[in-house]
Amino acid sequence: MRERERERERERERERERERERERAERERERERERERERERKSERERERERERERERERERERERERERERERERERERERERERERERERERERERERGDEGSSSEGRRHEYQPCPFCNGI
Repeated sequence: MRERERERERERERERERERERERAERERERERERERERERKSERERERERERERERERERERERERERERERERERERERERERERERERERERERERGDEGSSSEGRRHEYQPCPFCNGI
């Protein structure tokens, strides 16, 4: 009788030990799952930082393209100003020619008139 009682007690103790072992194993699995979730969160944060860095690089490239477009517009404006100055010089030359054709005074024609070297300006 006592032997069976001791045997049942040993069996209950083994069952309690198996239960404690299952609980330890479950806690360990839960800790491992938590570590895995933390690694995943860390990876996701790193991916997000990388995406943000890429977006920033793209914004910088866009700003550089815009600066280049602005420099090109400024060069075009400068070319246009130069063309306008050239047109104005051409108009001024035309006015000088017209003034030279209007009268015979040396004052009006001094820039254009070259005396004939053979007839001594006659």
